[in-house]
Amino acid sequence: MKKLIFKKFHIDTSIFFITSLVIMSLIVWTIQAVNYFDFVTEDGHGFKVYFMYTLLNFPKILQRILPFMFFVSLFYILINYELKNEMNIFWFNGISKLIFVKKLIFFSLFIMLFQLFLSSYLSPLSQLEARKYLKNSDISFFSSLINKGKFINITKGLTIFIEKKNPNGSYENIFLEDLSQSSSKMIYAKSGIIIDIEKNKLFRLFQGEIINNEENKVNKFSFDEIDINLKNFSTNTIVVPKIQEINSLSLIKCLNFKSNLNKRFDNFSCEIKLMNEIKEELLKRFYQPLYIPLITLLCAFLVIFSKNNIKYKNMIKIVFLITFTTLLFSEASLRYTSVLSGIYLVLFLITPVVLFVISYLLFLKFTRYV
Repeated sequence: MKKLIFKKFHIDTSIFFITSLVIMSLIVWTIQAVNYFDFVTEDGHGFKVYFMYTLLNFPKILQRILPFMFFVSLFYILINYELKNEMNIFWFNGISKLIFVKKLIFFSLFIMLFQLFLSSYLSPLSQLEARKYLKNSDISFFSSLINKGKFINITKGLTIFIEKKNPNGSYENIFLEDLSQSSSKMIYAKSGIIIDIEKNKLFRLFQGEIINNEENKVNKFSFDEIDINLKNFSTNTIVVPKIQEINSLSLIKCLNFKSNLNKRFDNFSCEIKLMNEIKEELLKRFYQPLYIPLITLLCAFLVIFSKNNIKYKNMIKIVFLITFTTLLFSEASLRYTSVLSGIYLVLFLITPVVLFVISYLLFLKFTRYV
């Protein structure tokens, strides 16, 4: 009987938690997807690239909002069980509040492990794949971004100005500036058109001139027809992986900078100037999930009093305020870890453990007199 009671509680909590997590993640994902629309409107990528990039960033959203949604779910279920007198089923079947809390904490360990899986493996992997997908994509919306009388610089090193755009897709009076580290090239053409040949996007220009400036030597020549391969130009979109997109093992190896300084791990260069950022990122992945059992224990204080007790409403407010503040602290404090070292860093790392022990002792004290 006791197993069935706990099974129902875990199922109810899990269903509410998964549902609310997915719904809230989809809302955040939709808002974020609107911000990523610059990949199409400004960087010239196609809708397939845009959709895949935003989709691969979904695990990161799950990771970020999971602790808060677990707190909301557990907080709601415990209050709902009490209001419907379902908590009394536990007490009537000889389940003490201490046993209930231990089962609850054990349940939270699975959520913590899932959070660790998301933060340390799945989220960095999916973000890196999104970056690779962006890097290997073509600029399929290039032609739709070219408008008359407007400078276009969606690719690095290439600026385009077109005086007139015809209804048939051709262009007139075209000016291009191709810049590289050691040379520059100015191109003028009376007309031109963008075509696709063997998966290459070409800007075919007619009747124009090219002015080359290389190593302070200028030469000029005319042409009747010339093709500019747009695939040779990289997008302005950042394609170099960020710290949060690097796998955890590479970041851990990089921390041992004495032996791995300036080594490369998966397109990531290990540099001493990145140490603080790497330390902060690793704490986000491995340290922040440790707050989930603490959040669970704080929510468990709701079972100390019944709804008929005059202190119950105040307990709801106190538990919500303390737990929410703890969540904020776990998130905000990570920004200052880069300046911590020695004993201060140790104190910071043991904070969730110390708070858990204190909370557990307080719970024992409260249940002893209730």
